[in-house]
Amino acid sequence: MNFDFSDDDKMVQDQINRFLRDNCGFGEFRSVLEGEATYSESVWRGLSEMGVQGTAIPSAYGGVEAGYLSLCLAARELGAHLAPVPFSSSIYLAAEAIQGAGSEAQKEEWLPKLASGQVIGTLAVTETIQEPVPEEITTTFVKGKLNGTKLVVPHGLMADVVVVLARTNDGLSLVLAPLSDVDRRSIDTVDPTMGSATITFKDSPAKLLGQPHDGWSVLSTVYNRAAVMFAFEQLGGAERALDMAVGYAKERFAFGRPIGSFQALKHMMADMYVALKLAESNCYYAAWALQNDSDDLALAAATARVSATQAFQLCSRDNIQVHGGMGFTWEYDCHLYYRRSNYLTLVLGGLSAWEDKLVSALPDAA
Repeated sequence: MNFDFSDDDKMVQDQINRFLRDNCGFGEFRSVLEGEATYSESVWRGLSEMGVQGTAIPSAYGGVEAGYLSLCLAARELGAHLAPVPFSSSIYLAAEAIQGAGSEAQKEEWLPKLASGQVIGTLAVTETIQEPVPEEITTTFVKGKLNGTKLVVPHGLMADVVVVLARTNDGLSLVLAPLSDVDRRSIDTVDPTMGSATITFKDSPAKLLGQPHDGWSVLSTVYNRAAVMFAFEQLGGAERALDMAVGYAKERFAFGRPIGSFQALKHMMADMYVALKLAESNCYYAAWALQNDSDDLALAAATARVSATQAFQLCSRDNIQVHGGMGFTWEYDCHLYYRRSNYLTLVLGGLSAWEDKLVSALPDAA
């Protein structure tokens, strides 16, 4: 079985890489991290002009319809360059939820706007500091009105529309709500460029997305699909963190020789490389499962998510160690990857939650 990507997919990846290399360096990331902007409008606009947001959205709804393999490679480049844009929330979460559960009218209204970058979307689930469980969802949707508070909504500061998990008469449903008149407050997180917010709904107008009382099962499907794309972002970040470490180890001299020649650092970078390649293998299989809507998607997604999370955390942390004392300073860029790795670890639920999902998806030993 061939898990490699096609030449067309690689060409798209190369185009995105060149655009981000020229327009989304560490300076662009820091301008959002240290400034007043919630995201890089110039990078978002450039991606829109290239059609990247519409990569996996059907052409009938304004997308490019290039498929999920191309979208995974785009995610890898976005992760490698730490793009400070709301791509993941808008495309992996909101667009996937609308594609999977929305009515024809909802798809026609929202998918073209998401595909063009005209509208930014997100997904709001969490209400406590714990992993969300169905019994603890208290946000309500009654007679077209949404009431409740959602915590740590990724890119909630700049989103125009949100998919919300809410309690209806006797179950959980997904609802679609515009964010034009809600109370949203910024939340300090390890990565401020993700624009996290607490959003409070008070009799906010909303519409049912999908079948009533089917919200938790649809959410699980969206999470499995999004996990693959987040894993590719983590893979790209891990790869770039390793490149930073190796580059520094080759050029930094101590005691008359490159520090990369010291055994302790060799072993550290070898561990980083092995973790990266293991994650890459799992991500490739998950991308195949996503593209082909395989029955193995739940297992493949959880495996990719766990291994990519571990790889990004390891590579971003040990990249700081390789840089020594300077790696801990604000002026060096090592902490930028460390910030993003820790945020992405939690954005769909923590590592332990995905390890539980992985074990649950394993076939019976019998």
